[in-house]
Amino acid sequence: MKRVVLLSASPRKNGNSDILCHEFIRGAEEAGNTCELIPLYEKKIGFCRACYACFKTGRCVLNDDMAEILEKVQDSDVLVIATPTYFLTMNGMLKTTIDRFLPKWQELGGHDVYLIITGHDSRSGLKLAGDELRAIFENLGNQIKGIIWGENVWQKGEVLNTKAMDEAYHAGLGI
Repeated sequence: MKRVVLLSASPRKNGNSDILCHEFIRGAEEAGNTCELIPLYEKKIGFCRACYACFKTGRCVLNDDMAEILEKVQDSDVLVIATPTYFLTMNGMLKTTIDRFLPKWQELGGHDVYLIITGHDSRSGLKLAGDELRAIFENLGNQIKGIIWGENVWQKGEVLNTKAMDEAYHAGLGI
């Protein structure tokens, strides 16, 4: 049994990225794993101040939800990162969260990582977000196990009945 943590940067509850997260969870739980979905927009996460105090203390000076998120990420076996694309890349909530990985960046490796990327573009328009996230998480020492592309979806719920739904379910099931 593996512990799966999903970070969803969807600003819309039950938006397309969230829907794919839930489908991933359905598969992962059927396979006997435990899952925790963390909706980032429900968390208080401030911007990194680049003070680098965390290099000395291992903790951020900001008192918000990020310390708890980092602990859950560290304790997970599998990490799922889900984001809609805004102007060809991850949205600001996810970028802010990743910037706040700084206090523990050397301790965030060794995970199997799945990416869920949604947007109104085809894969060619979503590719930059995938490339960036792959580079970030591989640089941290993780292995990208798969990317689920929620292509050509914009309005809430448009991802339903697409091949991305099947891909998310089977990715979770395959853990």
